[in-house]
Amino acid sequence: MEIAFIVFLFYANLLMGEFTHSGMARNRGLAWAIRDVVTPANFVIGAIAGLIGYILFEFLRNRL
Repeated sequence: MEIAFIVFLFYANLLMGEFTHSGMARNRGLAWAIRDVVTPANFVIGAIAGLIGYILFEFLRNRL
């Protein structure tokens, strides 16, 4: 569950970036932004970040 939450936050951050930084999503729409963000490379990055976050938080939980 924790890994899924981290991946969700990663994708939410990418989607917000499509609307604020590049501005392309404002012209092309939400469907375009989602297609641009949901890619295999982004999924791998999100999954790795989720695993690292999970391992880190479990280490801190056991330590404290």
